[in-house]
Amino acid sequence: MVQPGDDLAVLILDALTEMGEALTDDDVIVLAQKIVSKAENRYLDLRTVTPSEEASRLAKEVGKDPRKVQAILDESNEVVRKREGVLIVEHRLGFVHANAGIDQSNISHEEDEEDNLCLLLPEDSDTSARALREEIKKRTGLRVGVVINDSLGRAWRNGTLGLAIGVAGFTALESYIGGTDIYGRELVVTAVAAADEMAAGASLVMGQTSEKTPVVLVRGYQPREPVDQTLRGIGPLIRDKDVDLFR
Repeated sequence: MVQPGDDLAVLILDALTEMGEALTDDDVIVLAQKIVSKAENRYLDLRTVTPSEEASRLAKEVGKDPRKVQAILDESNEVVRKREGVLIVEHRLGFVHANAGIDQSNISHEEDEEDNLCLLLPEDSDTSARALREEIKKRTGLRVGVVINDSLGRAWRNGTLGLAIGVAGFTALESYIGGTDIYGRELVVTAVAAADEMAAGASLVMGQTSEKTPVVLVRGYQPREPVDQTLRGIGPLIRDKDVDLFR
């Protein structure tokens, strides 16, 4: 049960030791966003939020608490879609999802007896991933990849799945353009969202309710660090708005 200020690197390494396991170079650690946000004290008490006129109007449209709508707007670049019970936004970090990732699940009732406490996403999830990677390297000397995942919905599918919102140590989007298939045909558009695929697989292991398994170790993948620094983090996974057919 992670608390503000906890050292996630220590918690992870201690847990591995208890399991009789140890990290190796090129392992990838996938963390649930919630424990990162808790460690970074990204709690928000709705009693401290004063809704604007825009938030109050929008809250009536979608049937949500105006204070929570204000928090969503504060964490967003724009509202993408809205309807009763649903508010889809572009988060200020660039990805599109519901409610700006603001959540009230798996927060202790003792911490929030009146249901006023929310948990925001990390301030900068790529920075959080890089910091954890560097701390593990400092403590172990090992090079690992880090993925912070969150449960997101998709415009063309039912259900949620784990997707990467923070990446460090490897290329999140692997381009195969210019390569060939098994018959020698050149690949023109193929790119694999490696970080998302690992996040989704790890999310299945983590569970979504009371499993309390917020960290998954991925072994066997060979992460490739991006040579171009502009390709670091989750940026390459975010589709530009001008080619996003769902906006």
